[in-house]
Amino acid sequence: MEISLIRHGQSIFQEKEKITNAQFIDWVKGYDEHGVVQEKQYPKEAMDRIKQSNIIITSDLIRSKESATYLSPNGTFTSNSLFREVELPVSKRKWMGMRLKPFVWLVIYRILWVLGYSNECESYHEANLRARKAAESLIELASKHERVSLVGHGIFNRLIAKELQAQGWEGMRKFSSKHWSCTTYRKVG
Repeated sequence: MEISLIRHGQSIFQEKEKITNAQFIDWVKGYDEHGVVQEKQYPKEAMDRIKQSNIIITSDLIRSKESATYLSPNGTFTSNSLFREVELPVSKRKWMGMRLKPFVWLVIYRILWVLGYSNECESYHEANLRARKAAESLIELASKHERVSLVGHGIFNRLIAKELQAQGWEGMRKFSSKHWSCTTYRKVG
């Protein structure tokens, strides 16, 4: 049995100017509402895993679904909100009018989230519980279909990978969060 975790492609939403926290809230919304950059060529490993999969799963976010379509233009896939990326606990505070690049805001909020700040969104603990449920769902699909690919998201794929490893699945210990990266886990025996 095999489960491959593939991260979606790079978003076409590329705002990189310094913005306020209030503008970052809109940036997150824009990021979620846009698709991904269509590449001239996709990584061989991701393409091979998609071709060899008997079932392809995506999250219900557009960047995940569109990435699956680019990797397998004639394929079919099933979308499920269980595999959605973990939300950012964005605050409506003004942060003294501070202006930072979106990536910096993203890092700040991810660190705060890991440290326990959830601001009415899914907490780190809750995300880990959902990742366990997602891993169990993928394992069940792998037991029926042998080879499964999930086209998902960086943080949540990482949490699923940790869960698969805890349940005895073998694969790379160091998980890549690069766009289009693919990490495959196998259950031996």
